[in-house]
Amino acid sequence: MLQELKKYLPKGLQRTRIPETEAGPAYDIWSVNYDNQPGNLMLDLDEVVFRRLLSAIDIKDKRVADIGCGTGRHWQKMLQWQPAHITGFDVSAGMLNRLKEKFPQADTELVTNDSLLNIPTDNFDIIVSTLTVAHIKNLENSLLNWCRIVKNNGDILITDFHPQALDMGGQRTFKHNGSHIAVRNFVHQLASIKAIMSLKDWEVVSEQQIIIDETLKHYYESQNALHVYEKFKGMPIIYGLHFKQKA
Repeated sequence: MLQELKKYLPKGLQRTRIPETEAGPAYDIWSVNYDNQPGNLMLDLDEVVFRRLLSAIDIKDKRVADIGCGTGRHWQKMLQWQPAHITGFDVSAGMLNRLKEKFPQADTELVTNDSLLNIPTDNFDIIVSTLTVAHIKNLENSLLNWCRIVKNNGDILITDFHPQALDMGGQRTFKHNGSHIAVRNFVHQLASIKAIMSLKDWEVVSEQQIIIDETLKHYYESQNALHVYEKFKGMPIIYGLHFKQKA
């Protein structure tokens, strides 16, 4: 039953987990219809959390790195604030191709090494990364390199599935050719993320989370899945973190 609720979280909590596919190949497949997901709970919640984080910073005339940019879901709103430049990074060529269809002049980088060793130090003013962190296996290596490529007075904004939901067996899934594909996830606790960032003197200045509550009940009602809602009511489902370097 839960496999059929592909638009909603918690996902993939059936007794037999769907075998997971690495993020690059999985998103290449998903890219075909990724932008056609009306009423997707996680995408809707990410929109809320990211807007909260973005509203606290000024991106006008700033260089922005969007790590895990996908099809550029957040680009239109960021471009409205007139950044100097946005570079999109993703492990999926399919997702980047979709982004380029929407924004033909987009600067994109296909990520083949999470270290981003080809990116100069202090190259960006802002890093944004939405619904991506749990796909990264060696998170410490990646986050420390994010700290390297962003300027000391910059900002790092992160959103993702809450690790508590993933700990409970949640999977990021989508339907393809009549079956379900699960994207590989790694559980990174928020305390671990903060500890890694603190190694380079970055600290949380704002933290967001949304829990499953009455305001989200209609998502489950529309899918005849109130039993899922009752099981996970009160659980945090998405988080957002805004990091700045200590003065």
